[in-house]
Amino acid sequence: MQRKLLSGLFWVLLANLLVKPFWILGIEVGVQNAVGNEAYGFYYAIFSFSYIFNILLDLGLTNFNTRNIAQHPQLIGKHLSGILGIKLLLLGLYVVVTFTVGLLLGYGSEEFRLLALLTLCQFLNSLVLYLRSNFEGLLLFRWDSLFSVLDRLLMIVICGCLLWSPLRERFNIYWFVYAQLAAYGLTALLALVVIGRKAGLRRLRWDRRFFLVILRKSAPFALLVLLMAAYGHVDSIVLRAMASDEQAGIFAGAFRLLDALTMVAYLVSVPLLPVFSRLCREGEAVTPYLRLVFWPMMLFAIGAAVACAVWAEPVMRLLYHGRAALYVPVFRGIIFGIIPIGLTYIFGTLLTAGGYLRQLNTFAAVSLVLNIAVNMLLIPRLGAVGSAWASLSTQSFMALAQVLLSVRLFHLPAAAFGLPYPKEIVNNIKAIITKQDE
Repeated sequence: MQRKLLSGLFWVLLANLLVKPFWILGIEVGVQNAVGNEAYGFYYAIFSFSYIFNILLDLGLTNFNTRNIAQHPQLIGKHLSGILGIKLLLLGLYVVVTFTVGLLLGYGSEEFRLLALLTLCQFLNSLVLYLRSNFEGLLLFRWDSLFSVLDRLLMIVICGCLLWSPLRERFNIYWFVYAQLAAYGLTALLALVVIGRKAGLRRLRWDRRFFLVILRKSAPFALLVLLMAAYGHVDSIVLRAMASDEQAGIFAGAFRLLDALTMVAYLVSVPLLPVFSRLCREGEAVTPYLRLVFWPMMLFAIGAAVACAVWAEPVMRLLYHGRAALYVPVFRGIIFGIIPIGLTYIFGTLLTAGGYLRQLNTFAAVSLVLNIAVNMLLIPRLGAVGSAWASLSTQSFMALAQVLLSVRLFHLPAAAFGLPYPKEIVNNIKAIITKQDE
């Protein structure tokens, strides 16, 4: 199983590190520079709003499915045909709730125009993530690696052609959204074809009883994703409401590099969830697997945070040219969030695999309240800098709570936080090179 874990880490990290940094630091930065802070801040606030309600498209199905298929792979055919039907029903629920809340918030025609496009983007992205969860549950990490980057690769091609051509002068934020729609749609179609063949999918299954059983089982996962999405993305919404689109755009620009670094932590968690789920089902110790990922994650996170803080000004100057001074203080506050985020992706994944959703939901609810409270306290005086500190304090609380709970529930010894032996690392790397995925 250790070989499977390392193989999954290798392929997922390799594929994503080749593609997504260029997407985040090349395409997204290029788009923001092309359309300006105000237009991008408007887009980012509406995107964050649509992302918070994204949970209605999933209701915990993706994380539930990864854990369930990892423990019961023989159920994939039955569950794939039924859950695809649920996803279509959830799209209707998502649209109704999102637009209703938008009306209550006083959104106008321009906000609703962008929101309509982003709701479709969110649905297609949610569908891709669900289809990928089947590959993850079956431990088919090479297929998962391909579909984890295919949408971004397509967006790079489309947006690159628009940004680095005479069309750049006419580029607007809607072109960026149309590129996302095309990329997500094609990726979802190809993923459905591949996993459908592996699962023997013939048709969608419309079974009310099955729907209710699956939704009941996935409900705790849904609540957790909702709360984590809320405390992770509420900053820009509160900032736009209490300050301006300009401040929201500055926060989004400073947050971008943290988002890129967080990608590494997230990718580590992708194979961790199915592997931890099988270990918990079979009653095996998790300590050897924690040793494989804990210190590499911490060395990466601490090193990246310190380096970015020290060289914040040249990094921001490189990304945003003459406007670097606006981003530097926000960036220096927010970048240290990579450390608690890294811990959360390890220990939160372990607790999810173990089924401790009630405790995780409690932590996430407290984190959301803490985030909003600190934002409201600091934004009037510090603007986007205040949101940066609110984000860091929230992530730190969540990480500390999860580490302490994991130590208590899984009786983790000090060895779980130790470095793996060099010989152990070398042997496992050799096994990745020589052993094919099962």
